[in-house]
Amino acid sequence: MIAFENAAYSYGGGELLSEITLKLAPGSFHFLTGPSGSGKSTFLKLCYAELVPTAGTARLFEREVRGLTRDEVALTRRRIGVVHQDCQFLDHLPVAANVALPLVVAGKAADATDLGDLMSWVGLAHVADALPPSLSGGERQRAALARAVIMGPDVILADEPTGNLDWDMSLRLLMLLVELNRMGKTVLIATHDLNLIRQAKAQVSARVLRISRRRIQLAGADL
Repeated sequence: MIAFENAAYSYGGGELLSEITLKLAPGSFHFLTGPSGSGKSTFLKLCYAELVPTAGTARLFEREVRGLTRDEVALTRRRIGVVHQDCQFLDHLPVAANVALPLVVAGKAADATDLGDLMSWVGLAHVADALPPSLSGGERQRAALARAVIMGPDVILADEPTGNLDWDMSLRLLMLLVELNRMGKTVLIATHDLNLIRQAKAQVSARVLRISRRRIQLAGADL
């Protein structure tokens, strides 16, 4: 589904990631850990073709990233939902309209029932008509998750999605991601929160990847 072979990424004259060879299989659940600045966000960007490896190969859904046109990259990204830690919304639009924006960009009409069901699933039906500035941190992250999955992606990538949340809200968001995985979605979460990883491993079969010395390695079972 997403695969790298001897991939590397350099910028500013230095190599940030090197010798990456791994596959994210359909329906798998992965965590990505590593110290701040180690390249977690960069790796996620390689996973959805925001960045292209400076060496080696990256394949998304059996297609080599370098061979994709701009339109093909855009179509491929519809199969990948991304949740950022610092999620951005259009503050003049209601929350539900913000969630539905990917459909608007794709030229598709939002089905009111489906949108309502999605807002209920993330626990935001009561703020569907509110404006984003009124949301709490946990509500913003759940809205970001709803926006990431509204196109029915095969893969969910989350970059430190619980970094600004308290533990209860972190668990609530994690359980939504676990539920998506149980629906067959591939999930990759970049996080430094080992407690979150331990909690997830009690709920789902999750592999833990760790960035160390520019390489991505399978972490041990000591988490």
